[in-house]
Amino acid sequence: MNHFFLPLCRKDMQERGWDRADFVYVTGDAYVDHPSFGPAIISRMLEAHGFRVAFISQPDWKNPESITEYGEPRLGFLVSAGNMDSMVNHYSVSKKRRRQDAYTPGGEMGKRPDYAAVVYGNLIRQTYKHTPVILGGIEASLRRLGHYDYWSDKVKRSVLLDSGADIISYGMGERSVLEIAEALDAGIAVSDLTYIDGTVVKARDLDSVYDAVTLPSFQEISEKKEAYARSFYTQYQNTDPFSGKRLIEPYGEKLYIVQNPPSKPLGQTEMDDIYALPYMRTWHPSYEKAGGVPAISEIKFSLTSSRGCFGGCNFCALTFHQGRIIQARSHESLIKEAQILTEQPDFKGYIHDVGGPTANFRQPSCKKQLQYGVCRDRQCLFPHPCKNLRADHRDYVELLRKLRNIPKVKKVFIRSGIRFDYLLADKERTFLRELCENHVSGQLKVAPEHVADEVLEKMGKPEHNVYEEFTRTFRDMNQKLNKKQFLVPYLMSSHPGSDMKSAVKLAEYCRDLGYMPEQVQDFYPTPSTISTCMYYTGLDPRSMKPVYVPRNPHEKVLQRALIQYRNPDNYELVMEALKKAGRMDLVGFGEKCLIRPRKFSKEKSAAKENGRNKAQVKKKKAIRNVHKKRTPKS
Repeated sequence: MNHFFLPLCRKDMQERGWDRADFVYVTGDAYVDHPSFGPAIISRMLEAHGFRVAFISQPDWKNPESITEYGEPRLGFLVSAGNMDSMVNHYSVSKKRRRQDAYTPGGEMGKRPDYAAVVYGNLIRQTYKHTPVILGGIEASLRRLGHYDYWSDKVKRSVLLDSGADIISYGMGERSVLEIAEALDAGIAVSDLTYIDGTVVKARDLDSVYDAVTLPSFQEISEKKEAYARSFYTQYQNTDPFSGKRLIEPYGEKLYIVQNPPSKPLGQTEMDDIYALPYMRTWHPSYEKAGGVPAISEIKFSLTSSRGCFGGCNFCALTFHQGRIIQARSHESLIKEAQILTEQPDFKGYIHDVGGPTANFRQPSCKKQLQYGVCRDRQCLFPHPCKNLRADHRDYVELLRKLRNIPKVKKVFIRSGIRFDYLLADKERTFLRELCENHVSGQLKVAPEHVADEVLEKMGKPEHNVYEEFTRTFRDMNQKLNKKQFLVPYLMSSHPGSDMKSAVKLAEYCRDLGYMPEQVQDFYPTPSTISTCMYYTGLDPRSMKPVYVPRNPHEKVLQRALIQYRNPDNYELVMEALKKAGRMDLVGFGEKCLIRPRKFSKEKSAAKENGRNKAQVKKKKAIRNVHKKRTPKS
């Protein structure tokens, strides 16, 4: 079985009869050959085009020899921090070290460094001074230009400069990586690869850079938050592959970072070809003793049906990474993969998910996008659905029906999220009916995120009344079907725009709902989102107007505690938050109150205890007096 995996050590390479690899792929994750893992897709795609790719998985970054397993590759190193940004992988929003790394054998923490893309790039450069180094993956993609880094609380340079790499392949890298590989194979120097869509490069002058927009310099965005906000929003408006401009970020004299326009989206046949490559669909056998790689459990029996998202949530980096244009696989491709799943020895009859960033997006939001691109200054769903929106679930409904009818499939679930405002925009309710009837198991997870409209506006989410309409529609449909099924809302605390009064409003909603979420998501300022820009600058980059930002760690704790006000451990925090919000009307014994006045209860208990103690003292004194009378004097 081992020889079907790509090489993970020199012995594997020699068993394949190779004297040298064309590319060595250095990754911060364990080697999992599954199409939900970016390195697997890129490496199998290169293999399909005749290139030899070998893996170095989670090298010892303190030892330069760990990068020399195969010697110098013929064409270059591919470098990825892994499926997650290494800092998000390592730290919670409170900057506490996580205990488990789901992308490491056995879940062991500590197998990759902080800022892994930078560390791995410099590790390679210690030994291989001139070998091309190509960065990719989500960490490099979202840090491709100057960016705010939450963990150091400062603006950092493009990861291309700090890593010592030659070029970044950003976004979904199939097109750009293949073009880089073929150019290098043709003998073109990596320094001359300045023109490829979906890449970021360094330039000493701008003689060959054309049709470009110059951003504020790195020095400006480091010193002035207004400049940072302007720069970021210009980047955001140029993430479309059809209308996006080339961007230039100056770094002093004679040094520029140049971002080429995004790669064009894959067509359906290209998507099908990518997912039809010969993946082993599991972790490398060398990880068996450690218990395998935990991350695969969530996706092993799931199907990726689409890429891209036009939802436009401001706290999500998908616009910067996958883009807003939906790219979907054919029914035939997905059915074939589902049939492969049914042959797996541990398949129990359940397909866990059929979706992508948003499950019910299966087509571009309007007809013009594949010719003209998405709108620069308007969103498809926010603040209201665009008049040109094509809200149509017929293709998705048909796909789900076909998957349900595959032999050995008992149930097909949808777990990657339903965009409820898009569902409501489709006046045909067939999808909702089939969702409730066939694809929900008691609970459907949805993401309203908040209830205060002023916060939802900063999130890029629909107004709360839209979610309330959906809850009524969902409830009515389940009543028609005679089913008892419930919505489980995802909620977020401490997002920019959320002050204490907004947090109290969210707590009141939880009270009225009769639901206390076990897990509350604190807003996490990850690289390259509009919300992170708001967090750092205190400005909404869309309007340049000031935004309230809860940055104080204690205030974040208070906002989180309000959502979980029923937890006795949160009592003092909730009391403090209500005082700060001027909402002491929510402390009392009424049905609308969040907490009871514990002080009153303590005084009453203390008085009762004091009375009990006095009675016991009096009783003991009486017994002593009786005893004294009965005891004869000597």
